[in-house]
Parts: sequence; structure tokens; C-alpha cells
Amino acid sequence: MARESERDTRTSSAKPRKSAPPKLHVGSATTVRDRNADRSSMKQVRTTIFLLGFIAIAYVAYLFVSGQVDDFFRALMGVDVGWIVSGVCCFLFYYVFGVLAYSVLASTDHDSPVGFRDLMSVEASGVFFMRMTPGGAGVIPSQIYRLTRAGLSLTDASALQFIRFTLYEAGEGIFAALMLLLCSGYFLETFADVRILGLDVIFIGIFMFAYKFVQVGGVLLLCALPRPIQKVGGIVLRIGHKLHILNDKRYERFQDVLDTQVTTFSSAFRSAAKHRRVLIVVEIITLMQLACMYALPYFVLRAFGLEADLLICLASGSMVELLVNAIPLPGGAGGAEVGFSYLFGNMFGWHLAAGLVIWRSVEYLLPVLIAAPCMGMRSTSTESIYHRWTRRYRNVWRIARGGQGSLERPAGIKYRPKAPSDKKRSKKR
Repeated sequence: MARESERDTRTSSAKPRKSAPPKLHVGSATTVRDRNADRSSMKQVRTTIFLLGFIAIAYVAYLFVSGQVDDFFRALMGVDVGWIVSGVCCFLFYYVFGVLAYSVLASTDHDSPVGFRDLMSVEASGVFFMRMTPGGAGVIPSQIYRLTRAGLSLTDASALQFIRFTLYEAGEGIFAALMLLLCSGYFLETFADVRILGLDVIFIGIFMFAYKFVQVGGVLLLCALPRPIQKVGGIVLRIGHKLHILNDKRYERFQDVLDTQVTTFSSAFRSAAKHRRVLIVVEIITLMQLACMYALPYFVLRAFGLEADLLICLASGSMVELLVNAIPLPGGAGGAEVGFSYLFGNMFGWHLAAGLVIWRSVEYLLPVLIAAPCMGMRSTSTESIYHRWTRRYRNVWRIARGGQGSLERPAGIKYRPKAPSDKKRSKKR
């Protein structure tokens, strides 16, 4: 009996203490798939680094062959660093607005476990993989993986990501349409006789806008009619499989995406349509976010002491980004440089070579360096964003009213009153 009692005491003492469930979402095959997709995206990043190195060498060789080396260094000598720093700060607001847009969408779920640091990681991965994978192919799987790592289920993570993706793509089309309406006279006067590979620049701009319109329209059609899209997509996949265009593995993978992701995408957008005000707010934030990126050439022009019209820079910047999105290379390599040279060549003059390098550094290279260490950020608090905002708003409101009432405190945290000091104890005695 004594031995048995000793065993019982040993086993009871060896039992682990109960602790709060971890925030990490594990044990799902789909989560493993997203993790593998994230790893494959990192492999594409390595290829992109070699591609960027080759492009940099080719650009330096072009400067020497064209005889622009002297102009390049002469323009760099007169750069006002203050305007470059202002441009960097402007792009940092692009990142801030992106996190804010995710936060507004996440706040619709009052008990969402996703925190601000998690969303900073999600937005950073979007900035990184948008520039380092062909056509931004690594953005969606990397962001979904980080949302599931924060505690969301795959369905909720996919829903949040797809809604944000749809609003961002729609924002690019809306912004470009507004700029074409406001600056149509400038484009007609400046580029009426300019051609690229025998095609008018105006025609290329209309084609790029039409491409974005079709892209956004296809996404909205996918949300509205998921079943017909699945049927048509299934027919196309079967034809490709019979013609040996798709092997068995690719056919099964695309069929699985067609069966699961289309339904998830459609249901997520329909559920988000119930929060119309939230969608409008997020779309406005997205337009402000895009403006921060499209305005970068304005700061580069001012850095050289050149005159610049902010509205025209926004319009031309939006056209350059449409061209970047249409080219299936990391960051639109090649197309971005050509589009920038044609759209901003008259503004920069002989400063064009140096202006292109500075603009590309601020818009492409610097965001990659800043976003890379931010992708590992994770929130430690389990309080939802909705409850945080509600609590802080009420506390600020009570302070504004003169401090009436007690401040709210996060749930689950106990506050103990301070023990009386020794002086108070001696006075009582």
C-alpha cells in the first residue's frame, strides 16, 4: 500500500500543469500545403535574386554603351537627400495603410485571434513576394499561411485574404480610371505621337486599363457565379489533360483548387458583402495606400530640383504599375523601366538615368529589405482587434468627458490593489 501511494504521488507530481491553448493553428493538411507553398515561393525568390543581378549588370552596361555615365553621376551629385527621405516615408505609409486595411477587415470578426503584429507580418509578406515572385504568385499562399499561423482556420484565412485581394485589385482599376479622367488631356497632348514597338502609347495605356478591368471583372464574376465557373473550368482542365498539356499531378492539383478555392472565394465575398460600410472604408484606405506608391516619382523629381505636378505624377505612376502587373516577371522587371522612361522621360530630361535608379530603389529594393525581417512578427496578446479598438475608444471618450467612470481593462487580466506603504501603516498605528 505504501509503494502504491508513493507511485500515486509521483505520477500526480509528474503530471504537467494545465496551460492556455497555444495560438498556433496546426494539424491541418491544408496548413501544411500552405507552408509548402510558402517554401516554394522562397525558392522562386532565389531565382529572382539572380535575375535582378543580371538586370543590374545589363543596366550598367547600357549606361556605358549609351554614354550616359557622366550624366548619371552628375545628376546624383545634386540630389537633395531630404526629398528622398520624404519619399521613403511616403512608402512607409503605403505599408501602414495596408496593415490598417487588414485590421478593419479583421475587426468584423469580434473574436478573431489575429493581432496587429500578425497583420504586419501578413502585409510584409505581400510586399516582399509581390516584388520577388513572377506575377506576385507567392503573395496569396504566403499570406494565407501567416494568417493560419496566427490562429485562423484555413476557411477564415482564405476568406480574409480573398476579400483583401479583391478590394486591392478593384482599387488599382478605380484609381487608374480616375486618373485617366482627370489627366486625359495631358496624355493626349504629350503622348499622341509617341510609339513603342510601332504601337501608340495611348493605345498601350487603354489596353493596360482594359486588362485590369477584365481582371477585376473576372474576380467579381467568380464571386457571383461560382458554379458556372467551376463547370467551365472543369471542361478546360479535362481538355488539357486529354491533350497531354497537363499531367496527372497538375490536373489533380488544379481540379482541387477549382473545387475548393472557388467555393471558398465566393462564399467569403458574399459574407463580406453584408458589411458594406466596412468594404467602402477599406476601399478608401486602399486608394490612399496606392496613392502613396504612385506618388514616389514626384519626390524623386523634387530631389533633383525639377518642377513636378503631383496629380500628373499620380496618373503616370498608376499607368506604370498597370504595366508592371501585366508583365509576368518579378516586380515587372524590364517593363517597369521601359514604362517609367517613356512616361517620365520628358519630366526628368537628362536626369532620367539617375532618377530611374533612385525610383526603383525606393519602390522596389528598399521595400524588400524592410519587409523581409517583418515577415516573422507574431502577436502575443489573445485579445481581438475589435475588443482593443472598442476598449480604447471608450477609455478615450471617458477621459474626454473629464475622467468620469473607471477605465476599462482587458478581460482575463487581474489587477491587485497596491499594498499600503509603511508610512500609512505607522500613521494608522
